[in-house]
Amino acid sequence: MRNPLTLPVPELLLRVAVAFSFLYPPLSALGDPYSWIGYFPGFVMSLVGSNGMLLLHAFGVVEVLIALWVLFGKNIFIPSLLAGIALLAIVLLNGPQFLVLFRDISIALAAFALAYQHYSTWQKKT
Repeated sequence: MRNPLTLPVPELLLRVAVAFSFLYPPLSALGDPYSWIGYFPGFVMSLVGSNGMLLLHAFGVVEVLIALWVLFGKNIFIPSLLAGIALLAIVLLNGPQFLVLFRDISIALAAFALAYQHYSTWQKKT
């Protein structure tokens, strides 16, 4: 585990930005799940049926894990890449909500910047 306060300021800011965007939704969903469940596409909700809340909170656990890995990890290529892909998927699968979700594109690009920065470290380990 890495102390994020030892990072260069630009990387720390990118990590905090990405981590925050993945920590806020699952924590907010604990108190107001109906504000968040609508971001799952209809075809996904039809697959899970009456287990929508379970899906929401399971995805929330994944979001928290990604956020903590991005914030405290030493090699963050994988979680940064996953974060960027997840954010782009949310935007693409929720076209009518683009007026709210356009910000996710900026956060996805920040996640991809982190992934790019850490690609060479990841490549050396594989």
